[in-house]
Amino acid sequence: MTNKQSEKLASTIVKEVGGAENIGSVIHCITRLRFYLEDETKANTEALSNLEGVAGAVYNEQLGQYQVVIGPGVEEVYDAVISELGTDVAASDQTKTPETDQPTGNVFKQLFQTLIGTITGSMIPVIGLLAASGVLKGFLILFTSTLGWINPTSPTATIIVAMADSSFYFLPILVGFSAAKHMKSDPMTVAVIGGVLLHPSIAQIWEMPVAGLPTMFGVAINSNFFGIPVHVPRYAYSIFPIIFGAWLARPVGDWFKKKLPAAVRSIFQPLFTIVIVTSVILVVMGPAISVVSAVLATAINAMVTFNQALAGLIIGGFYQVLTIFGLHWMVIPIISNDIASTGHSVLNGLISYTMVGQGAGTLAVWAKTRDAKLKGLSLAGALSAFAGLTELALYGVNLKYGRIFAMASIGSAVGAGIGGLLKIDMFGFTGSLIGFSSFFSPTNSLNIWIFVMTTAITLVVSFVAVYFWGFSDKDLEKIQDVEKKNVFKDAVK
Repeated sequence: MTNKQSEKLASTIVKEVGGAENIGSVIHCITRLRFYLEDETKANTEALSNLEGVAGAVYNEQLGQYQVVIGPGVEEVYDAVISELGTDVAASDQTKTPETDQPTGNVFKQLFQTLIGTITGSMIPVIGLLAASGVLKGFLILFTSTLGWINPTSPTATIIVAMADSSFYFLPILVGFSAAKHMKSDPMTVAVIGGVLLHPSIAQIWEMPVAGLPTMFGVAINSNFFGIPVHVPRYAYSIFPIIFGAWLARPVGDWFKKKLPAAVRSIFQPLFTIVIVTSVILVVMGPAISVVSAVLATAINAMVTFNQALAGLIIGGFYQVLTIFGLHWMVIPIISNDIASTGHSVLNGLISYTMVGQGAGTLAVWAKTRDAKLKGLSLAGALSAFAGLTELALYGVNLKYGRIFAMASIGSAVGAGIGGLLKIDMFGFTGSLIGFSSFFSPTNSLNIWIFVMTTAITLVVSFVAVYFWGFSDKDLEKIQDVEKKNVFKDAVK
């Protein structure tokens, strides 16, 4: 897309979402523009969905966002929107929504929306780095354990390991910087707080456990702070403690900014903010999050280990529903924790099939349709899904026509179920076809062949199901409106 095309598309999008006066702020993720509108009913969803260069448009009630699906060229269109409206609407990734401006009486709903919006806004800037690191780690396993081209104890392997692990290990710093921008805290101060959590002296407490320590809610009390007994977890690879820190740093920093004289503010404002926020994380939030994470990990691992085949069927069939609601971001920290603590993630391996299934469904539409515009969009959506990004496939094609989403999900369930039955495992972050290298196992040479076979099954079942029962060009005459809150319900009727 050329600069002029991006500018023209951005101008039209601004007009169709209700004009500049209706836009509170706008951010973007890997494929979507995410508008916080004053009144979402003013947006013309039908007109937006029919724009050349737009794959779909939908209001996400859970996040309070009006989302316009662009695809890989979203950054250019976003820059054009900001150029037209001014940097104020970038709003440091402001998450203000009509729902949170006016009390609705449903406090839990508001808290849930805020939590999901915060996680999404904080993780979006770093998710590409995590995917790239996963691909690199997978190739390292291929070249060392599988092909033997690189000695795993050589300096070369050590350097590549550092390249592959750095974005995961230093995740608190990266996410802290991103979350601080999202919540209008000072990014540099929060990045330093993340650095404190990763400091070797803190890490040493976790890495050198002492036998016989007392426990609290299942976690060991392994240190103290001014005499207060605390549990110091492993903060590398974590995101929730530093996201909380980014949130707390804003009111703490703002208070000291008002109270301190200008002559000493530049030194003592970050000093007091670092000391207070870090102390609260270490004494309160770190241990609390450790307990919650342990419970979640235990529950998910129990489901997977109890019956991996059944887990595959459930995850394969329904995981992309989380993507529809924007809830898939909640799963990423669990996967990161799996990879950090064990070096592999069965859960991520099962999720990989859902990307392949949706991509195969979209590819079936490309093979069957005679509509030139839909043929181009469906091919782009399929390639994007095979590269691990399903949004373009979902909102551009699979949720708009007939029963594509449901049929593709059936294929995903079949592939993931068989994969679970055969004990599939995954050793990197990146899934779908592009993440094949993540399935090279250092201990099980059959794992990659299980991936190849079950992924092929997913491709075939999803493609055939959509081609014969999920789509026909007659569906173009009765395009369904895509509303996240009931799209899956409608798709399976």
